[in-house]
Amino acid sequence: MLITENILVALAGLKANIMRSLLTMLGIIIGIASVIAIMTVGNSITIMVNQTMQDLGANNLQMGVMQKSQNNESSDTGMNYGEGYIRPLEDSDLISQEMLDDFTTEYKDNIQYVLLYQDIATRWDNAKVSKGNTSANVNLQGLNADALKFKNLKMISGRQFIGHDYKEAKRTCVVSDKLVDRLFKGEYDSVIGKEIEVTVSGNYYKYYVVGVYEYVQDSFSFGASDNPTTDIYVPYETARIQTHNQNKGIQYCDLVTTIDTNNDEFATKVRDFFNIKYYSKNDTYEVVCISMTSMMDSMNSMISMIQLALSVIAAISLVVGGIGVMNIMLVSITERTKEIGTRKALGATNGSIRLQFITESVVICLIGGIIGMLAGVGLGTFAVKMMGYEAAVSVESIVIAVGFSMAIGVFFGYYPANKAAKLNPIDALRYE
Repeated sequence: MLITENILVALAGLKANIMRSLLTMLGIIIGIASVIAIMTVGNSITIMVNQTMQDLGANNLQMGVMQKSQNNESSDTGMNYGEGYIRPLEDSDLISQEMLDDFTTEYKDNIQYVLLYQDIATRWDNAKVSKGNTSANVNLQGLNADALKFKNLKMISGRQFIGHDYKEAKRTCVVSDKLVDRLFKGEYDSVIGKEIEVTVSGNYYKYYVVGVYEYVQDSFSFGASDNPTTDIYVPYETARIQTHNQNKGIQYCDLVTTIDTNNDEFATKVRDFFNIKYYSKNDTYEVVCISMTSMMDSMNSMISMIQLALSVIAAISLVVGGIGVMNIMLVSITERTKEIGTRKALGATNGSIRLQFITESVVICLIGGIIGMLAGVGLGTFAVKMMGYEAAVSVESIVIAVGFSMAIGVFFGYYPANKAAKLNPIDALRYE
């Protein structure tokens, strides 16, 4: 018999025993659906995590001044500060603006921005802007010019900060359209120049609005809210003064590198530049620089390992389904013993008998695999949507899962098929 004829015979057999066929396929359907659903959820979470880390600046370098790992004693002065004692940071330990200028000049082809932030109020400080009985939740943060450029705010009205806002530490601010919608009924142009007051833990900060930007919901916000926490930005020097930051240098900053820069290699160059040129004689502190790329790789690897482990557990049901296919094929051979004997008496070879039953086994698993694929994609998409993310269906996982189901059909169908092929035609014809 040709392959097409074997397939038609297999389909006819399935149609004749629909309920039995569906029960036989159930293990395959559950296994395939589980694997594809897990892969879909895993891929979606991986994409979400990567996107979130990108938004948080995972491709940036974090640079800062920290205590030297093994140094409780000053080699220059011979002074012992005592076990466990850390000398407090002094201005001379911090990164000065002159150091930064020297650094950015040296590596101008590798650095796009040097980002400086000064938090006045975060989402945990319950900061609010009020007008009458209505209030808006806010974060309050100071940014330098590079950080504001990096934010890439889409302005709806007004302007961003200009030179004298930074130099003279003006009490100017840029607010979101959500805040203006809530407190000023969306009057974007008329709010420019108005004074707002931010309340932070009993402290009051007054600013003049110079610009309104379009709010974009971040990856940590779930669902819609009529009062989302939005950001108010002020000049960096303004924030330093209002938080009484009297340091003449900085302890931490972020570096945004050019697209063709290898961050892991560049992080080493950053450490060497500062520590050799400026911190070689510092007894306690040094500059460290961390690339988040390796952290992203580790996180993706961890998610992949969890995904693989869950997929292996789900695939156990495929083995159970394969055993079910083998069982039903043995039953089918017993029921069709006379048919096998008749075919062999008419000249059918062992190979053709074997191929017929293997084909039937593969058809059962393939149909179960297709149903499982559809169920898995639907289940995975539903689960991801319920978590508030975009579904990312893996075509590779679908191909592998369906191919694996066909392989199970061949593997678990071979023994019954081989048993049918080896039946003695005379005994088969006599079978009652």
